[in-house]
Amino acid sequence: MAEKSPDAHAKKMNRGVWGWMFFDWAAQPFFTVVTTFIFGPYFVSSMVLGPDGNPDPVAGQSAWGFAIAAGGLIMAILAPVLGSIADQTGPRKPWIAGFALIKISGLFLLWNAAPGSSVFWALAAYTMAAIAAEFSTVFNDSMLPRIVSKEAIGRVSNVAWGLGYLGGMLVLIFVLLALAGSKETGLTLIGIEPLFGLDPLHGEDARATGPISAVWYFLFILPMFLFTPDGGTKRPLGLAVTKGLAELKETFAELKNRIGLLRFFIARMVYQDGVGALLALGGGFAAAMFGWSIIELGIYGIILNVVAIFGSIAGGFIDSRVGSKQVVLGSILFLIVATIGIVSTGPGYTFFGLMQFDALDTGGLFATGAEKAYIAFGLLIGVAFGPVQASSRSYMARSVSEEESGRYFGIYALSGRATSFLAPFMVASVTALSGSQRAGIATIVLFFLVGFAVLWTTPYPAHNPEE
Repeated sequence: MAEKSPDAHAKKMNRGVWGWMFFDWAAQPFFTVVTTFIFGPYFVSSMVLGPDGNPDPVAGQSAWGFAIAAGGLIMAILAPVLGSIADQTGPRKPWIAGFALIKISGLFLLWNAAPGSSVFWALAAYTMAAIAAEFSTVFNDSMLPRIVSKEAIGRVSNVAWGLGYLGGMLVLIFVLLALAGSKETGLTLIGIEPLFGLDPLHGEDARATGPISAVWYFLFILPMFLFTPDGGTKRPLGLAVTKGLAELKETFAELKNRIGLLRFFIARMVYQDGVGALLALGGGFAAAMFGWSIIELGIYGIILNVVAIFGSIAGGFIDSRVGSKQVVLGSILFLIVATIGIVSTGPGYTFFGLMQFDALDTGGLFATGAEKAYIAFGLLIGVAFGPVQASSRSYMARSVSEEESGRYFGIYALSGRATSFLAPFMVASVTALSGSQRAGIATIVLFFLVGFAVLWTTPYPAHNPEE
């Protein structure tokens, strides 16, 4: 029996790693179908009505951006606190379970977001779900150094991200084939009436993505709860809070002597702000500019997700050979080019008018040259989105010890959220002041440029100087 125990342990750990990776599979549909491709663009293009009773996309983008900014501020304040407390309470799963209940509740409430209904309550439900999603990710990410060797972290992190994109894409395909009806014909992409009698004229196909993402999340976080090891010494919550806050104060003081980590956090704080804003606002920008329906947005999303899956797999392969830093830097360059390309494209042109197209819509999906150009730039986003986030996670995991993972992953979350309100706020403000969605989206490029410059001078891994 003693000779079999190593194999049994390896099998158990393998199940644990797969259970951990399935968290990304469970969580991604919220970002894919709710935030980026279906509900978010629906909110921006259709839900917010102007004084004349018609949809006002400029006001919609501003409201959506300000809501994301408010949620980001809450996440930034609380994420490092929760990470430090998690190190003291030990197990991460109870925290993930608690935030799962909040996230699922917020997603179900999105069903009530009909055109002309309360914008405030719709945004409150979305923000509640987004905050809970972020906090549960803090605890899930902090489990990574416990279950995977440092050599395998980059591969596992990128594969998990690719698995997440696959899950998001499958839910998106289901929405397109079975739920999202054309406003002209009332039929889905395969020519059937939407399931459950959903009415696209009242946004029911977009609103249904909330409950669908909630059910998917509930079902597929179960493997993590069942199979992934969750260690640590459990302490009473009151004592954990006291010790956690004291340790957090020490951690921030400690960063003065961990210059590599500090630079990494600053770099990620800036470029991740751009990633989040592009993820949340890019779909709405395309919907308003080209008048894309949910079906067209969904197909665009599927294209990006297919590319993102392969991008994540390739990112893991490259990460294991040249390191996380090179993967992140390359991904940021792709995002800079893609964002400039997107804002340079409009009906009938791209590259700020240097390349002209026939603006005539000949019918069918993405019929104009400008739409095809937009999709081409979108492919670069798809290639980069997975690796820039997955390899940032592995960069972090390689730079800290298992014992300090909770508090530093809390600060890692802070670095992704400390100014996460700033990019959406800038996009929303510039959009509102200029009356131009294009000018608002263009501000995202600044965050990528600054983040790239800071990361370029950051050591890898971001260890203590004496290490």
